[in-house]
Amino acid sequence: MVSLFHSRIVPFVLLSLLWCFSGSAGAEEDLVRIGVLSHRGDRATLAAWRPTAEYLGNAIPEKQFEIIPLDFDEVDPAVLQGAVDFILVNPGIYVNLEVKFRVSRIATLNNRRGDVPYNIFGGVLFTRRDHAEIKDLEDLRGRSLMAVDATSLGGFQMAWRELRSTGLDPYRDFERLEFGGIHDRVVMAVRDGKVDVGTVRTDILERMANDGVIDLDEFHIINPLTSPEFPFAHSTRLYPEWPFSKVSHTANDLAQKVAVALLNMPHDHPAAISGKYAGWTIPLDYQPVHELLKELSLSPYAEPGRFTLLDAIKRYRYWLLGGLAFLFLMAFMTLWVMRLNRELHGAKVQLEQQHELILDSVADGIYGVDLQGNSTFVNRAAVEITGWREEDLIGKNQHEILHHTHADGTPHAQKDCPVYLAFRDNQSRHVSDDLFWRKDGSSFSVEYTSTPIRDVSGKTLGSVVVFRDITKRKQAEDETRQHQNELARVARLSTLGEMASGIAHELNQPLTAIATNAHASIRMLESGSQNKRVCADVMDRIASQAERAGEIIRQLRRMVQKEPLESAEVDINDLVRSVEVLIRPEIRRADVVVKLDLDPEVPRVGVQRIQIEQVILNLARNAIEAMGNTPKSDRELLIRTGLRDNQVQVTVRDTGPGLDPDIMDTLFAPFVTSKREGMGLGLSISYGIIDAHGGRLSTVTPADGGAEFQFTLPPIMGT
Repeated sequence: MVSLFHSRIVPFVLLSLLWCFSGSAGAEEDLVRIGVLSHRGDRATLAAWRPTAEYLGNAIPEKQFEIIPLDFDEVDPAVLQGAVDFILVNPGIYVNLEVKFRVSRIATLNNRRGDVPYNIFGGVLFTRRDHAEIKDLEDLRGRSLMAVDATSLGGFQMAWRELRSTGLDPYRDFERLEFGGIHDRVVMAVRDGKVDVGTVRTDILERMANDGVIDLDEFHIINPLTSPEFPFAHSTRLYPEWPFSKVSHTANDLAQKVAVALLNMPHDHPAAISGKYAGWTIPLDYQPVHELLKELSLSPYAEPGRFTLLDAIKRYRYWLLGGLAFLFLMAFMTLWVMRLNRELHGAKVQLEQQHELILDSVADGIYGVDLQGNSTFVNRAAVEITGWREEDLIGKNQHEILHHTHADGTPHAQKDCPVYLAFRDNQSRHVSDDLFWRKDGSSFSVEYTSTPIRDVSGKTLGSVVVFRDITKRKQAEDETRQHQNELARVARLSTLGEMASGIAHELNQPLTAIATNAHASIRMLESGSQNKRVCADVMDRIASQAERAGEIIRQLRRMVQKEPLESAEVDINDLVRSVEVLIRPEIRRADVVVKLDLDPEVPRVGVQRIQIEQVILNLARNAIEAMGNTPKSDRELLIRTGLRDNQVQVTVRDTGPGLDPDIMDTLFAPFVTSKREGMGLGLSISYGIIDAHGGRLSTVTPADGGAEFQFTLPPIMGT
């Protein structure tokens, strides 16, 4: 019985819930479900009543009708859940549904005996014919009895009323009382000798005999009664047949259409013949059923006072067993959950300890910030770096403590603080150089990252800040920069030393010209010549040569002096022209043709002038030296400026033999050179200078030969 309950009621309840959730769909609105008590099994029920559903579908074409077989214990849930629109059950169940769920009958079944319709039925008590000792009701005491179901009117309750009238209580006076679930099972149990007595509704034995399942001669009817209006063997009083009823949610106009269709069904219609009934009649009076239920104190007329604990245990034993199993499961689950909670708590404590150990083992400072800007946690490194204690930081506004002032002494507004911005726009921020303040009032340079913190749902809770003191690193960078500047200056002096003879010759020419022209002027004045135009022309040549010598000297002085650390806004074309002045001696000596292709619209750049001049000088001298073995007619040096990809680009190109492929990968490394007497520092220093200015120095191999070096510099915006 337990397996039967679970195999039928659980899937049915799930089906009911599914129907409730999907009941609003258009296809479901056109489907009408008729619940039929499956007292002879689902297969027999569907075979008997599907033709009736098809008949109703033909009579009411806008609807589709479906038969839902229901066990005895499935009827109430089906009506309660709204899983059926109409219900066809025995009168006893109908009376209960009428009281509990406001079910109302719209027609009564006409059963069939041959071609004779009848609308009453009863119950029959029977035993095997070979039980000669069982003749009447009094002989049943101490016997075993099988009925259909406790709620079956014809299969139990009618017989119970007759037994009660003779002083027998089926729950107390029989050896055992069993319920078979369906009528056919009860008949077969009696036939096979599994029980002494069975009770089913009338016409079941006759129908099973007609179907060839049993032989009526094998059975003996107990307490046989006769009635001129009823042809079947019966042992009880007669009651009205099954009512066809509508449930409360079914529309009245649909119920009216169904009632009219049923009442208009001919008694010989194929649907009626298939169901072994003879059509339908108007709803009968079910008062006799009410009297039976009252006499037996059955629902809805049960007497609470007489319902003992034992009765409750017997009636609800399966529910009690299920409840006990559920309580046991809940107790087990509770203990299991408590154990899991203990394990989770221990794991949480362990994780928190590991979290603290990890945080405290990190050399960088780490602290958390909530949405109000207050610190939520801080690691040991942050305490050691800043000098603030945990109690000084946690719960306090981190910006007002650590980040309140810029390096120049101006206040740092909270709205501009990257820590706040990180959790306001949910974007991580990395700041490479900023200022934090210690507890003693001193400041220190920091590099930090501020990252938003989110919960499992993605909601931002604040941010976490990871910072490190970069004071020593900045000092090292400054020292390295100074070292690089000194190295670059040494390289410039070395370059100028190599160029000394050419520069001296370049200076000697204007000085000689000045001296010669000065002597000529003196002789002219001593001779008393009055040609002022000639004297002015001589003086003009002297001034021109003096300016030429002065320009060379100015370029030399700038190249040998220590360059300032600050960058200046300059025109890259001016730097190229200045370098061209210095390399003129080498250009003439090497018979090189110089072409300057300078873009007048190129933006200005913010650079250290001397360093960029040194890069151009290194590249130009390398190009001149590379063309030493090239025919004189082919020696050409091109220096070009322009704008490419929003970057100022300087190109130095020669017509020499090109670069050695063996050193291409290490071209800009220190001490790498193809010259016999070179130190290998020129390109390395040049690469470092351009990189420090945010640019890039590279080389390409032109298709027509030679070598080409390019470097880029970021322009000053707005120029």
